Amino acid sequence: MSGETDLIKLYSGRILALAADIPHLERLDSPDATVKKRSPLCGSTVTVDVKLRDGRIDQFGQDVKACALGQAAAAVVGAAVIGTTRAQIEAARDQLKAMLKQDGPVPDAPFDGLEVLIPARDYKNRHASILLTLEATAEALEQAERANCA
Repeated sequence: MSGETDLIKLYSGRILALAADIPHLERLDSPDATVKKRSPLCGSTVTVDVKLRDGRIDQFGQDVKACALGQAAAAVVGAAVIGTTRAQIEAARDQLKAMLKQDGPVPDAPFDGLEVLIPARDYKNRHASILLTLEATAEALEQAERANCA
């Protein structure tokens, strides 16, 4: 019974509300870069489009096919991503990974809303799905910056 109770706590009302209201679900017509990431463990996929202006995300689109935890992470990222830099995205990705895998602190603002995913620490099979949006965004920013410098 304890396992079922833990799962119910994991899928809290807040996580489900975030999963139901993911910002920027429309793909961009002419992005500077597009990256698709897939979690081999669970099959979740996230595709991210970015457009940069002055080294910051100016436009963002995402297609999210993930569990509620991956969707909640995508919702928090989508709500905070406009105006951020590659360094901020990479820091948020690394901080989220540390929060999940090493009981690290919550990511810095504007990604501090990812604290809702603290209960997922004990569910290692969900970590990859939770990290997909930040990983795809970091890679897309790297590609966009490289293309803009070429």
